[in-house]
Amino acid sequence: MKSLSRRDFVKGAALGAAATLTSSNHALAASSTSADGLRASTADGPPRLHWLDGSIPDSHPGATWGVPWPKGIHSRDTRFTLRAPSGADVPLQTWPTAWWPDGSLKWTAHAVPAQAARVEDLALVVGSPAAPRHPVEATETPDEFVLHNGIVECRVPRSGDVLVRSLSRAGRETLVRGRLVGSFGGQPDGDTHPPSQPFTGRTEAVVLEQSGPVRATIKITGRHVTASGRAWLPFTIRIHLYADADAIRLIHTFVFDGDEDRDFIRSLGVSFEVPLTDEPHDRHVRFVGQDSGIWGEAVRGLTGLRRDPGEAVRKAQIEGIATPAVDTWDRRVSGRLRLIPAWADFSLAQLSANAFTIRKRTKTGHCWIDVDQGGRSPGVGYVGGASGGVAFGMRDFWRLHPTALDIRGAAGDAATVTLWMWSPEAPAMDLRFYHDGLGMDTYPEQLEGLEITYEDYEPGYGTPQGVARTTEIELHALAATPSRPALAAIATAIDRPPLLAARVEDYLHAGVFGRLWSPVDRSTPERAAIEDRLAWSIDYHRDQVDQRHWYGFWNYGDVMHAYDSDRHVWRYDVGGYAWDNSELSPDLWLWYSYLRTGRSDVFRLAEAMTRHTRDVDIYHAGRFAGLGSRHNVLHWGCSAKQLRISTAAYRRFHYFLTADERTGDVLDEVVEADRQLAIFNPVRKLPGQQHRAATPHIGVGTDWGSAAANWLTAWERTGDERYGSWLRESMRVIGEAPLGFFTAAFVFDPETKRLSTPASARVSVSHLSAVFGLVEMCAELTDLVEDPAFEAAWLRYCELYNAPAEVQREALGQPLRGTNLRVAHSRLTARVAVARNDAALARRAWSEFRLREWGPTPTLQTRKLVGPDVLNPVDEAAWVSTNDAAQWGLAAIQNLALIGTFLDAGD
Repeated sequence: MKSLSRRDFVKGAALGAAATLTSSNHALAASSTSADGLRASTADGPPRLHWLDGSIPDSHPGATWGVPWPKGIHSRDTRFTLRAPSGADVPLQTWPTAWWPDGSLKWTAHAVPAQAARVEDLALVVGSPAAPRHPVEATETPDEFVLHNGIVECRVPRSGDVLVRSLSRAGRETLVRGRLVGSFGGQPDGDTHPPSQPFTGRTEAVVLEQSGPVRATIKITGRHVTASGRAWLPFTIRIHLYADADAIRLIHTFVFDGDEDRDFIRSLGVSFEVPLTDEPHDRHVRFVGQDSGIWGEAVRGLTGLRRDPGEAVRKAQIEGIATPAVDTWDRRVSGRLRLIPAWADFSLAQLSANAFTIRKRTKTGHCWIDVDQGGRSPGVGYVGGASGGVAFGMRDFWRLHPTALDIRGAAGDAATVTLWMWSPEAPAMDLRFYHDGLGMDTYPEQLEGLEITYEDYEPGYGTPQGVARTTEIELHALAATPSRPALAAIATAIDRPPLLAARVEDYLHAGVFGRLWSPVDRSTPERAAIEDRLAWSIDYHRDQVDQRHWYGFWNYGDVMHAYDSDRHVWRYDVGGYAWDNSELSPDLWLWYSYLRTGRSDVFRLAEAMTRHTRDVDIYHAGRFAGLGSRHNVLHWGCSAKQLRISTAAYRRFHYFLTADERTGDVLDEVVEADRQLAIFNPVRKLPGQQHRAATPHIGVGTDWGSAAANWLTAWERTGDERYGSWLRESMRVIGEAPLGFFTAAFVFDPETKRLSTPASARVSVSHLSAVFGLVEMCAELTDLVEDPAFEAAWLRYCELYNAPAEVQREALGQPLRGTNLRVAHSRLTARVAVARNDAALARRAWSEFRLREWGPTPTLQTRKLVGPDVLNPVDEAAWVSTNDAAQWGLAAIQNLALIGTFLDAGD
């Protein structure tokens, strides 16, 4: 291996070597395509789409997804159509979500109507799309917006405390007065004095974001208002209506901006009224239980009575259809209808991940009757009659407990339905810090805390003020009580929304996300061994989510950081070892794993993590807005508020693959999160870094890498050259700096985004710099921006980080200290091996990858633990840590893609 001399390094004379580089598609990679899987990057024809979960959905109210395109292939005005194997075109709506620097399309989003595209192997081709049978249109008046598609009509006021004025079908108002409701007050530990106070959502602005013909979207923003006039808890709701659909989809996000020591939320929900005109015996209530089980009864039951109304009557009521005329019944029943109780109120409460209860009562002031219990409800119900009603449901219902479905007044003229995102039957939401500070009021004491529990504590920093949570709700306006199989199909689609996806080859061929992966390849024993561990690690974390019950309103989607083999539990209560909060990039590991495997369970695991971390682990308002919180017992507990957690590098996968607008909102929020570097010193707990310098600085690793991801995402999403200039200028400064990526930090102007080399720059390295998305960002940036000096500086860092001490000394004048995570950094060595077509470096990278840095030797087996040593039966692999799983996984994936040939050659 030829190393760089210190003289060459300092003066940047390695630019000549950089001139031979052609980003990630280098000579070594090209020569490896026959063996390392990259050959599959040449997709055959147009993108081919399939349903993510492996089967054609029985029901869906419309679907939206994203597709990438190679640079220079399609201009921004290209039109697309979706073609079925039969040759017929499926109605399609298309809009761009990202562009390449040359202005060509990079990502497009697409939507199909309800119940459409229910075939496999769809082709996305250039052409004029087919028109939907019932296109959705949007109209507006000074008072409201109206979405309609020939099946249903949704009316949305521009202001007030009613969010959905009505949802009608065939001219009949099926749902009216949709509102946000909730309450707060008292203490979460049982004291309810002062009494809880109600609040409702109040609209402040309404915007029409899409107007059809396949998909229309209205965005509502506002705040919740109490009876005393206090406005708080900002919210955003998007309402989607698709062509041919009988349902609207509501995406609700709220931000907590209260005082966690006083403002205890006792309930939070979406409420609406369902007008009822059928006789009570022709009104029906349905709840969906676990495994598509259905509980269904009439408001006034006609079965099980002492006297029989007749088989036809009983059969009709069980099926949910109109019963025969009353005068045809047995008169012993028809003459005594008034004496049969009418049940008005129904409740399904899911207060934990594993148990729900159903209750009902006749009216207020009388007791609730226990109906039944079950495990995990998908959170879908129905109320209405033979002439129509509403099916309603909440995604991830049991996973986001404590939740509830509540129906009141079903025996009257209208039933009030509430989907509780936080059930009033549960204890109040308690967001207070979990300890009293333990005397860590001074900087030295806080450092002592880091030494024992790994908790970075600081008074006033462990606040939830500014965190958020999103809930997805669906409301179906139905012309009749649905059959039990039909309601079960609706529940399946709500619980796991059907999604179209492209092939692994299509994602790879497009050249997005740095092309740092290759399709699964088990063609040799060593490849197979690596693939086995990659798959095992994903499966283990997936199963741990369920076995360890990593569920709940604020928790679902995250995983734990480290394991306690003595207690046989993850360290859920030990300072900085508890919730992971994107530490060492599990988000990237999961998303790259999905891209290379196409596995639906991996996608769902990654999606849940993104939906959690984008909301809960990032501040969306307040003093820390734009920053994320490091790992802790509470998701917001750590005082390290950093760009490395909020970075767009972790969320852009989800946005581009799904076109999820909430994720897009968060990507917008963090574009200039780097401004916070002028206020908060992210390294203040490191030795000698307690006091913030008068001039803001930006670390070249976790800080600049995160900011670069934010700027890159904004640049590709908008095409605004301002963001491109921020990237190019900062890359130029790093490339021209004498120490390049070995510069600890650059002077930074948050207003202009300009970097400058500090006069006191010295050789510095951190094992964390490259493990929060820097590797992946540099792979993309060197593809997009031609800057030989920057690329040379990055390759120097890649070569020298894991290099022998004598090589480091020759290049830098001293060996590097703190070069931990050598296995993770093997992918840096692989990167420079590809760039220089250097077989010796490739062999070195595989040697680094095979190292074992800590803990016992991994064995891809688990030990089954059952009581009394554990609370519940669990599968344990005590050697596993999420840090190691994520970084080993990324190194394996990227090394296979970059230097797989040398693995095949036995080097």
